[in-house]
Amino acid sequence: MQVQKLDFKLEPNLRRVIALSYNIEKPHVERIARQVMVMSASEREALFKEIEKSFADRHRDMEKFLMNFYGQLKTFLPSEFKLRPVDKLLMASYFAKEYSLEAAALFNPSIVPFEDLSGNGDQRFVMSLRATGEGHISSIEFVQGRINASGEIFIKMPESPFATGPEKVEVDFASPYQITSMHFDPQIPLAERVIFPVTDDEVNGIEDLRLVRFEDESGLFYYGTYTAYDGHQIQSKLLVTNDFISFKSYRLQGKAVHDKGMALFPERIDGKYAMIGRQDGTNLYIMFSDSLYNWEKAELLLEPQMPWELSKIGNCGSPIKTDVGWLLITHGVGPMRKYQLGAILLDLKNPRKVIARLADPLLGPDENEREGYVPNVIYTCGNMLHKDRLIVPYAMSDSASGVAIFKLDEILQEME
Repeated sequence: MQVQKLDFKLEPNLRRVIALSYNIEKPHVERIARQVMVMSASEREALFKEIEKSFADRHRDMEKFLMNFYGQLKTFLPSEFKLRPVDKLLMASYFAKEYSLEAAALFNPSIVPFEDLSGNGDQRFVMSLRATGEGHISSIEFVQGRINASGEIFIKMPESPFATGPEKVEVDFASPYQITSMHFDPQIPLAERVIFPVTDDEVNGIEDLRLVRFEDESGLFYYGTYTAYDGHQIQSKLLVTNDFISFKSYRLQGKAVHDKGMALFPERIDGKYAMIGRQDGTNLYIMFSDSLYNWEKAELLLEPQMPWELSKIGNCGSPIKTDVGWLLITHGVGPMRKYQLGAILLDLKNPRKVIARLADPLLGPDENEREGYVPNVIYTCGNMLHKDRLIVPYAMSDSASGVAIFKLDEILQEME
C-alpha cells in the first residue's frame, strides 16, 4: 500500500500568544491600584505608552482586551478613585498576561469538508489542531485549506500573527450539560480564532477535538467531541457549530461517558445517534442514543488482536461512509508504547459488526517523525474522503503535524 506525505509540516509558533487575565482578587487589586494612583498623571501616561510600544503589535486589539479585564476588576477598586481611560488601561495591564498557545506542541489534527466548491472541482476544508503551551494546557485552533480538481492540497497558513478568543462567552450553569456559548467577531479570520478553556472542568485543557460534518433534516452542523481536563479528572464534551463563528459546548451525560476519545458517526443509524469510544481504557465500544448529549449504554466492538496494538486500541476520528462499509481509522499501542494507525470496516446497516480490518498498521512513525515531546507516536483525530483518496492529517510524536494521503481502494484491498 502506497502512502503520499505532503512535504510540509504544521509546526508550533512560539510567537502565537493570547491575552489572559490573572490574579484578579480584591486584596491584590486594591494594593496595586493604590500604588499606581500614587504616580502622577503624566507618569501613568508615560508608563502605559511604554507598555503599548512593547505589546500592542502582538495583539489585534490590545485596548479592547484590557478594557474587558478592567471590567472584571473594577468592583474591587477603591471608590474614591477617579480614573481616566488611560488609567483604566494601565490598571488592567497589571492583571493581564500573555500565554504562548503552541509553546509545547501543535498536534492531533482533525479535518472536515467545508463550503463545497464543486463548480470548479475544488473542495474546501477546515482542520482543527490541539495547541499546547505552558503548564501543558491545551486549546483548539483552526486552519483552512482546499483540495483542487487534480487532488492537490493547499493549506492556508495564518496571514496574521494574532490569536484571538471569542468576544462573548456565556455559561449556563443551571443546565445539566453546562452549556457554554461562544461567539467570535466574524471579521476575525478563522485561523486567528482560538477556543481556550473556559469552565472549571476544562481549566487544565481542551484535548483532541474530533470533528465531524453531520447533516440531517434539522440542517448541517459540525460536531466535535473533545476531552476536558481539570487537572484531576476528565470529562467528555461536545462542541457544536454551523459556521465556525458561533459555538456551543455541552457536557455529555450518561453511564457510557467516562473515557477519552469519543467519535460521532456522521449520520443517524436506524434513527439513533451512534458513537465510537472506549469504556475500559483498552477496547473499542459502540454506543447508540436518541440524544446527542446523553449516552447510557455501550457494546463491545473490538478488542486488541494484532501484536502492534496489544496494549490498547482506540478510534482516530469519526467513521467515514463508503460504498462497502463504515471505514474507521484506529490507533493501536504496542511494544515500547509505539502508537500506530490501523483501519477497520464496519457494516453499513449494522455497525456493531466488524466485517474487515487491516492486519498491519496503516501508518506508523518513520525515523524523521519518531522524535518529539512524546516519542514514537503517530496520531490523528479525524480524516476525510475526497473522491477516491483518504486524507489523513496526523501528529508526529505529539509535536508537529503533517498530512498523509492513501488510495481508498488500496486500503480496502489490504483488509482481511
